[in-house]
Amino acid sequence: MAKKENSTSYCNFCGRTNKDVNFLISGMSAEICDSCAEQAYQIVKESLEAKKKSSLGIDKSQLPDPRTIKEYLDGYIIGQDNAKRYLAVAVYNHYKRILQGKDDNIEIEKSNIILVGPTGTGKTLLARTIAKLLKVPFAIVDATVLTEAGYVGEDIESILTRLLQASDYDVASAERGIVFIDEIDKIARKGDNPSITRDVSGEGVQQGLLKLLEGSIVNVPPQGGRKHPDQKMIAVDTKNILFICGGAFDGIERKIAQRLNTMVVGYASSKNNAQVDKENLLQYVAPQDLKSYGLIPEIIGRLPILTYLDALDRSALRRILTEPKNSIIKQYVKLFGMDGVSLTFDEDVLEYIVDKAIEYKLGARGLRAIVENIMMDSMFNIPSTGEKELHITKEYAREQLEKSEMIKLKNSH
Repeated sequence: MAKKENSTSYCNFCGRTNKDVNFLISGMSAEICDSCAEQAYQIVKESLEAKKKSSLGIDKSQLPDPRTIKEYLDGYIIGQDNAKRYLAVAVYNHYKRILQGKDDNIEIEKSNIILVGPTGTGKTLLARTIAKLLKVPFAIVDATVLTEAGYVGEDIESILTRLLQASDYDVASAERGIVFIDEIDKIARKGDNPSITRDVSGEGVQQGLLKLLEGSIVNVPPQGGRKHPDQKMIAVDTKNILFICGGAFDGIERKIAQRLNTMVVGYASSKNNAQVDKENLLQYVAPQDLKSYGLIPEIIGRLPILTYLDALDRSALRRILTEPKNSIIKQYVKLFGMDGVSLTFDEDVLEYIVDKAIEYKLGARGLRAIVENIMMDSMFNIPSTGEKELHITKEYAREQLEKSEMIKLKNSH
């Protein structure tokens, strides 16, 4: 309450008397003037805004637009323009949603994403790169180990345990993070027919994921659920956590082909089929194909953005080998450079590596495995020889790769 004017009092913060200020506010054992109270309010307001900004790592003026996000992704990932555009727009809108003022009556809903594409096409790399750009906590979780609560495996809540660990247990920061759920196709429903046994690693996991994806307050065990049953739970609100799900969905092309063939009948059917690119059916993927594959409708509804990644052709694999900022060849050049060794490759060596990657059908991951086998002997010997230059020829590459394959064959017998 305001102090009466006829008493002699002063502000305990600035020392001015009640004659020098508009009024004094009395507490239990101290007074504060209106000017100091106003300054205190501003300090508290700025402190809270700074805390919000630090937990997000970004404010609205620093939020990169979708085109900037895509250009950043282009520096690390070759091709996949369609997936990059969808991802850039979804992430941009997600963080605008977080930064939205509470005075607005229109609430923007979450835009969780599902990426469908063959193995080695860059699903995990896309999510990891975008998290690095936005400087937010990021966790990768493998869906194959998840089971219903009470069964052998990891509980659904362990997804958020990983995110808490990535944010050093800063709950406010974790609540604005990104979670990439890999191998989402491995929790597909095992069959349409009801079974005597429970589908604890399939439909059971999907049911458990519903509350996380949509947004709810979840009690998370900070050290994992079953090993430490006495630990204190941490409440985490998932409404502002962006979930990106990725999966190879091996064989989904057959579901897409069936749907496209039965979409229309009669004369229009043959006309429509002529326009379908049978070499890349994944571009026609739709929510009903995911349902046919074994995802429950409730999960599909909570992953509103569905996009695909192209299978990598020869030209894409060749570019991946040398063009990105963290390309495989640049990584090995840097590794040898740290020992003072200049590493160079013949052009036909790179073509040979790409040919072998296509033969093995492992996507971009196959490139690294091949280069590792070719460079293994050199990485073992060069640091102790004192050589300053290393040039890799096609003959040397073929010899090393065949040698490693022979060793593996010998060890398998």
